[in-house]
Amino acid sequence: MILDRRTAPYAVDPQATVLEALRRISENQSRVVFLVDTQGQVRGTLTDGDVRRWLVAQAVPDLSTPAMEAAHARFVSVPEGTPVARIEELFGNGVDRIPVVDERGRLVAVATPQAATLSIGRRTVGAGHPALIIGEIGNNHQGDVELAKQLVDRCAAAGVDTVKFQLRDMEALYRSSGGSSSGEDLGPQYTMNLLAKYSLGVEDMFRVFDHCAARDVDVICTPWDIPSADALARYGLPGYKIASADLTNHDLLAHVAGFGAPMIVSTGMSTEQEITAAVEVLRHHGAPFALLQTQSTYPAPFKDVNLRYMDRLATLGGGCPVGYSGHERGGHVPVAAVARGASIIEKHVTVDRSLEGNDHKVSLLPDELQTMVRQIREVEEALGSDAPRELSTGELMNRVNLAKSLVATRDMRSGETVAVTDVDVKSPGRGLQPDRRAALIGTTLHRDVAAGDFFYPGDLAGRPQPRGDYSFRRPWGLPVRFHDFRSLLEVSRPDFLEFHQSAKDMDLPIGEFFAPGEKLEQFFTVHAPDLYPGDFLIDLASPDEAIFERSIVEVQRVVDLARDLRQHFTCEEDPIVIVTMGGFLPDRHLAEAERYPLYERIQQGLERVDETGVRLTAQTLPPFPWLMGGQQYHNLFMDPEDTVWFCETYGRRLTFDVSHTKLAANFAHRPFSEYIEAMGPYTEHLHVVDSVGVDGEGVQVGEGEVDFKDLAERMDRLAPAAPFIPEIWMGHVNTGEGFFTALDRLREWF
Repeated sequence: MILDRRTAPYAVDPQATVLEALRRISENQSRVVFLVDTQGQVRGTLTDGDVRRWLVAQAVPDLSTPAMEAAHARFVSVPEGTPVARIEELFGNGVDRIPVVDERGRLVAVATPQAATLSIGRRTVGAGHPALIIGEIGNNHQGDVELAKQLVDRCAAAGVDTVKFQLRDMEALYRSSGGSSSGEDLGPQYTMNLLAKYSLGVEDMFRVFDHCAARDVDVICTPWDIPSADALARYGLPGYKIASADLTNHDLLAHVAGFGAPMIVSTGMSTEQEITAAVEVLRHHGAPFALLQTQSTYPAPFKDVNLRYMDRLATLGGGCPVGYSGHERGGHVPVAAVARGASIIEKHVTVDRSLEGNDHKVSLLPDELQTMVRQIREVEEALGSDAPRELSTGELMNRVNLAKSLVATRDMRSGETVAVTDVDVKSPGRGLQPDRRAALIGTTLHRDVAAGDFFYPGDLAGRPQPRGDYSFRRPWGLPVRFHDFRSLLEVSRPDFLEFHQSAKDMDLPIGEFFAPGEKLEQFFTVHAPDLYPGDFLIDLASPDEAIFERSIVEVQRVVDLARDLRQHFTCEEDPIVIVTMGGFLPDRHLAEAERYPLYERIQQGLERVDETGVRLTAQTLPPFPWLMGGQQYHNLFMDPEDTVWFCETYGRRLTFDVSHTKLAANFAHRPFSEYIEAMGPYTEHLHVVDSVGVDGEGVQVGEGEVDFKDLAERMDRLAPAAPFIPEIWMGHVNTGEGFFTALDRLREWF
């Protein structure tokens, strides 16, 4: 059981309306509020079930009715000081929050059952939440306030969630008068001398805490004695740490537990019986707590770390969160601890491991701490879940390249029945997977299939997908290749065609695909190749001169192709050319300040491209593109601020890729609407497609996270003339089946 002394989330004025009480119930997520008058006395309780019953009983429910009319005036409560065991007996039958009142009936705490999570500062700690990473500064500040502040800054830059210090009152802590160590054994004498030199006093410590607040990083502290604990309570911390050395100090445990704040308790140097006894003290006082597995040697041998004991600690703590406080060399063991389920990681940090004191030798340097934090977050991502397996975007792409499909062994006509001898298995994996052979055999075809062509899922339906006539408020087109655009024109009449070029397509003579003097009624756009042989990518931001120079050449080739194609199309306006301009890295994202020089580099390259007769646009990009069989890191044309700066500074225009930009917004934890509003006025062209998460691009419309109604309304206002294509991944298979599905769905909004 926990005594939550933060009563404000549960308290509602008796004269508040039912609607106001409902809002508070929703906010505290505990399904109950207590009606507390101006004297602090509890007058009634109101649960969400009470509200439902009250609503049903009203002929005409009025949510402006005072909440007291729907509440229970007779309710279960307990006086302050009631034994924990007695309170726990009262839970059940719908009661999971019990008000604890003083002798005057005033609300002083709320008793709740033991929780698997606790809150420290802005973080929820426990299963299902990212590990709370604590940068343990301790006494590594060497008694210097400025060094302490510097360590706070370095921890914040490394990405920790919380920093931790230690506070001692030497007079209260040590038996020797004045903290003198002259009569002690050599070990304690060494420790006491260090502490005398390198501890911070209360006021200096508070100055450092204020600096933490200014840096927007949470801070907790270890009190080594009761006077220090009281000083910390006066300041008001979001949580307290109890050192391993004080696990058997039940007076200190009980005193800090009385503050009602979360406690993180290390268990080094302790027997299991001592751990169990400490847990009983914490439970008796209703303190929310977590236990840390710790090996209290400096440095700790790897053989003694025993991460598996965290499982045992969780049992001893009654299901409380558990974690790991590391004193071993390096930062890899904490990463392993997170993989084993640690909800808290505590690791020492220093600016110099050669400084005096044991803690420095087991500390990470700031850049090492940053690496550990990054690796922990990567491992947390990698852990995933035990939900049914789904293919990642990268796997889907590689499956097309590497897997096999069912293909026709002969030319087949619509109306024929597929026989065993009509089907073979060949790569790549664009069509039906080989395990669908049995389902395909005996199917009547609804289309012609040439020898060597793929069978598709649509062939199992036994009927063709209808192709409707499409009319949208803006021009619409289809992504095509030279080899397939005519088959799509046979089944649809788009306003334009977008040629998505491969590197090989760039070498094909257009005369092989167009008759002399032929002029199609559509206009067209051209998309530059995404990948060239030798793993080359267009990157006008590259510092590598060879890559930079070749990128200019390749962009010019795409522009020249667009000019050559114009003779075969009806184009009142210059054709749009879409280019992924570059700025990607294999291993990291860049800070905003690092990105502007790359935009300048791109402009320098574009100034050497003859853009006459085309509208050259930069495609907006996702944070994690799938290139060369795996995940990369994009940096440019993602965030609205620097993207708009590029457009305004150099007079450039964008191809707004809906999927890419939604992924970028998700990655930045910002509303997608902000991106639309900022980039919309600079949008020349649209790629319309859905997305999921931070790297799930190319998703079919309506099967991801994009709000297409909102997108359409904003783009109608910001870029009403911009043409669009449905850029569904693998949408071209089976004569554009995926594209037409998207168009059918987009009619509702576009």
